[in-house]
Amino acid sequence: MKVHSKTSVGVLALVASAALVLSGCSSSGESEPTESGGDGGGGSSEALQIATLLPQTGSLGFLMPPVQAGIAQALADINGAGGVLGQDVEVVAEANEGDASDLTVVESGADDVIASGASFVLGAMGSGRSQHVVDRIAEAGILMGSPSNTSADLSGISPNYFRTAPPDTVQGDALGNQIVSDGVTSVAFLTFNDPYGLGLRDVIQETVEAAGAEVVYGGKGDGNEFPVEQTSFASEITAAKDSGAEAIVVVTYDQFKQIVPEAVNQGLDLSTFYLVDGNANGYESDFEAGTLEGAQASIPGAQSNEEFQQQLQDIYATEYDGELESFTYAPEAYDLVTLVALAAEKAESTDSAAIQENLAAVSGADGGEECSTFEECAKLIQDGSDIQYVGKAGTGPLNENNDPSSAFIGIYQYDDSNNPVFQKAVEGETE
Repeated sequence: MKVHSKTSVGVLALVASAALVLSGCSSSGESEPTESGGDGGGGSSEALQIATLLPQTGSLGFLMPPVQAGIAQALADINGAGGVLGQDVEVVAEANEGDASDLTVVESGADDVIASGASFVLGAMGSGRSQHVVDRIAEAGILMGSPSNTSADLSGISPNYFRTAPPDTVQGDALGNQIVSDGVTSVAFLTFNDPYGLGLRDVIQETVEAAGAEVVYGGKGDGNEFPVEQTSFASEITAAKDSGAEAIVVVTYDQFKQIVPEAVNQGLDLSTFYLVDGNANGYESDFEAGTLEGAQASIPGAQSNEEFQQQLQDIYATEYDGELESFTYAPEAYDLVTLVALAAEKAESTDSAAIQENLAAVSGADGGEECSTFEECAKLIQDGSDIQYVGKAGTGPLNENNDPSSAFIGIYQYDDSNNPVFQKAVEGETE
């Protein structure tokens, strides 16, 4: 199956009965969950209210279509089964997280979702943006969760924050092992100066070095990371080429679109490139056919089955009048919303604190009967049973850091049309 995506354009339009959108700076303090009744969180008898904090502008737009579809399908399934505590889930605010180059956008967005009175904030999509505002949202007593944040710095950052994507320790280990299993003995990195970029680079580096490979350019501590807003990469490509590296690992977002033409201009063999989830897009319309053929990439998440993929395609066509060409983070988005809904069912409350207290339990942290749909799981809860929600992404129960305890990482290889094609999935445990 090919996975490639078109850039999402325009402001996200969501309605409570159908579609919702979701979203991998510095903050390290933990915030305790806040009791209900303040600025953050609807009362227990109210409908479950959700706000979004997503990149309506910025470099992560290419990840939006599958996330939109995943959330829309989750809402359709939940509301189609009678909703949460007998009421449909409501979307009450849609705020912009923007891009890493202007953090005032995500700050303003955080203020907007806090003012909305929502019990749960979906987002942000970028790890750096989440890290920048998590304390602000958590201290308002609002639960925050993301399907795509992967920075290890977010593990355990607040009781009011969780995610359905694994931290980069899992992806970095999987990609690093793939690199060395390909026989690579020397590696160069092209990495932007961002919590996501640095964290993932560091794990990949540790993995390849532990296996005996040498990092010859762009490694931790050599100061060759570039600013997120940089658009010209001639000197970095020259340095990576001159290093003699057998493989180049590119840890960026859409800066990759400027890196590739320069690499081609300097005569690099792009089949030796390794990409990560932040840039593992389809580039059929961006580069000449065959440009990326043979390059490899890692994307967190299990390969979704054909039935679920068709559901995503159908709901995306209905709600957004387009063709879905990627499934990256769609399973994680679906699972995020379903877990929140099930936690509210178990708590018999749509209050933020009550949902937070029951998240780990419905994910299966304490064991329980396995179930795979909101309807099935909600019935078990109503019958007094403990449950373990087995989600679309195949992740394990939430651990003490509110991370998935295990997760799958997909390994992809680019074909002649510059689209990544699934090869295999590697399961890893979260530290």
